[in-house]
Amino acid sequence: MTNPKLTDYLNSVFTPYDGVKSVTELKADLLTDLQERYRELKAEGKDDETAFQMTVAGIGDIEQTILEVANLSRSLQWQVVTNFSGSNLAKSDFAGVTAHKGQFNGSALHGSDFSGADLTGSSFKGSDVRDANFDGANLTDCSLSALDLTNASFNKTILVRTNFSASGLDGAKFTGVRLTDVTLTTTDLRKTIFEGCLFDGVDFNYSDLSGQCFDGQTFIGVKFDRAALNNVSFKGATFKNVSFQSGFTISKKYFRAIKTICFDGATMDKLTFALLKGMEADLSKVTVI
Repeated sequence: MTNPKLTDYLNSVFTPYDGVKSVTELKADLLTDLQERYRELKAEGKDDETAFQMTVAGIGDIEQTILEVANLSRSLQWQVVTNFSGSNLAKSDFAGVTAHKGQFNGSALHGSDFSGADLTGSSFKGSDVRDANFDGANLTDCSLSALDLTNASFNKTILVRTNFSASGLDGAKFTGVRLTDVTLTTTDLRKTIFEGCLFDGVDFNYSDLSGQCFDGQTFIGVKFDRAALNNVSFKGATFKNVSFQSGFTISKKYFRAIKTICFDGATMDKLTFALLKGMEADLSKVTVI
């Protein structure tokens, strides 16, 4: 015994998601379960309408379930077509897309808009990404190494374990960003702009930061080891467990650079203070916390 009203009911609920394979499969399974439940209620002596209403009520908020399944399915379908390596995609609109583990290697992406996109795990190695907009994008576990990011924008971008090593970042602007375990090694950062940022576990190994301004920003567990630090300004900055190591060298170049850094008004923990004091940095206007 089946009730055609159950079929009609499911058809009306599932219509907006026609063509989504996983939703179609859910619909077929659900219809079988509902018909079985309807037969059980009829066997208990319920009339047709009561059995129908009780059956439908028993599935709860089915529309929310369908939406979640549909979104997951569409996300997975999008991931299948996210290999754009070697493509000419200059000034493309990727705003708000979800493209986990996308491949954008060796591509022309000059002026493209990735604002608000979820690009978790994606790779942009060797690409031209000048003037690109990554504002509000999720770049967790992304590789943006060995590429050109000149004048790219990173306003409130999510940067977790993101790799920018050996990339061109002249004019690139990081605003209001928390950089967590980000790698910025072997990179010329003299003309990169950092404003209102928090650096947590960032690695600047072997990068050129000469003349850089980090005034008022926060550094936690950051490594400036073997970086070029001539005339860097850290006015009013906050330091906690920050490393300044020269590595093995017979030259005093790194130590001379440390002496040119401005730490006026900065606050730092005792260990960082002791390290810099041993390197003869000018800490006369530093507050120890």
